[in-house]
Amino acid sequence: MGSRRKYRGLKIVLAIVTLLLVAAWGYVAWVNRNTENMTGRQKLLKAVYPLFMWWSNKKGVGTKKLGSTDVAPPVSFYSLKDTLINGTPFDFASLKGRKVLLVNTASDCGYTGQYDDLQKLSERYKDKLVVIGFPANDFKEQEKGNNNDIAEFCRINFGVSFPLMQKSVVIRKEGQNPVFQWLTDPAKNGWSKQQPSWNFCKYLVDENGKLVNYFGSSVEPLGKEITDALNP
Repeated sequence: MGSRRKYRGLKIVLAIVTLLLVAAWGYVAWVNRNTENMTGRQKLLKAVYPLFMWWSNKKGVGTKKLGSTDVAPPVSFYSLKDTLINGTPFDFASLKGRKVLLVNTASDCGYTGQYDDLQKLSERYKDKLVVIGFPANDFKEQEKGNNNDIAEFCRINFGVSFPLMQKSVVIRKEGQNPVFQWLTDPAKNGWSKQQPSWNFCKYLVDENGKLVNYFGSSVEPLGKEITDALNP
């Protein structure tokens, strides 16, 4: 009798586990129903993104915020230049009069789902804000693709239409992108030495070319911290 009960109990457990696995697989498939050319890892990361963000904020991971509102940069933000992901030169002087949110990005990160909200943010504040992505492979090699791969991945799977720069180095080492040299050097931006701590850190420059905020990876693009900074 005891062995029969154990057997029935095991069958019930196996049935529950099977149902949970099927439900999880179905959820992942539903979330990724409109994606193309995504790896299994990328599909899983997209599916668990809400849970990952909840956990990050609960644990305080990547929630660091800095702000300064009245420091003139020794080096003008508008003197910077870079190259768009399609190879077109980009002059930051064209950004005068608009706020700019600069974000270091990656395609294989737990925060990659933020591409979706960054696109929504750029659309919601299109008259006053420019969002710019800087793909980089600096953290756990989570951006291994080339510029064409990255551009296609972002366009197809997240509808990204805001500017993306060519893949570069964003942390302080040889070959660091000149824009991130400016963002992380007080001698250039006037006050902040904060480097990106992970993918999807965010730097806000105001309409006068002053660096005014830094937001860590898990600060959501559409969250109160950023929207308040856009609407002081």
